[in-house]
Amino acid sequence: MDSNLFSRRRAERFAQLLDEANGGRRHHVRSRADDQLTALVAVGRRLTVAPPAVEVDPEFRTGLRAMLLATAEREGIGAPAEPSSRRSADAGRSRLLPAVTARRARARGAILVGVAAGAVALSGISAASENAVPGDALYGMKRSTERAQLALASSDVSRGQLFLDFARTRLAEAAALRGDEDGFSAVLDDMDADTRQGVRLLTTAAAQRSDPAALDAINSFLTGQRRAVGGLLDDAGRADRDRTRRSLALLDAARKRSDALRAAIACGLPAPAGSDALGPAPASCPGER
Repeated sequence: MDSNLFSRRRAERFAQLLDEANGGRRHHVRSRADDQLTALVAVGRRLTVAPPAVEVDPEFRTGLRAMLLATAEREGIGAPAEPSSRRSADAGRSRLLPAVTARRARARGAILVGVAAGAVALSGISAASENAVPGDALYGMKRSTERAQLALASSDVSRGQLFLDFARTRLAEAAALRGDEDGFSAVLDDMDADTRQGVRLLTTAAAQRSDPAALDAINSFLTGQRRAVGGLLDDAGRADRDRTRRSLALLDAARKRSDALRAAIACGLPAPAGSDALGPAPASCPGER
């Protein structure tokens, strides 16, 4: 699919093909893009006749609705009619381009239909990819879904919590890859990267707001995650044990950072000026060694 698929002409032709597929009147024209568009229409028809038997995540549904509404508002789809005085002033000009206006409206509508149909299809594939591990055909879709969730997140705290959720997901993948030294190590690398990102975002939010609430999410994550990561040591080979211990050391460092920042907030220290991969590095409170 090339980047010009939803140019106005192709979008208009897509709308025509959708009309025909849904029993509308036939348009006795052909387009060079028909082969590509016919495949998309077939997808739309399959979704209509046999929609995916997958429950769409409420957050995905909310994000998709917001995106479609924003697109409709930006493109002027469904906008209220203009006042009669302005309609009179523009009447002559409007009569000059009625066909163009209609085509543009249909093209914009086709774009929204395409976006919605594609999003619904992807939501089903996304759900099917939840248990995929590196090397599976749907693993790329799984990671793309995670990036989409991050893009829809409304704040750094939400993104931080998502990264910690992804770290939990990487842990489950690592458990499935035990015995595959390269795959196991690579997944733990990703898990540690997600852990650092999540902890950094949440500690930064806590320091900026002088509010330890975000640290509660870190500590809750660390409690369960450390126990589960420790379970990877059972019956593990030497290489897997050594790699697992590095992840455990990171979790211990994150806990120390969270506890130090909580203490700094409690004793009224200003937001730390220094920062590293785990976020703000606070000074010790007066009286502490």
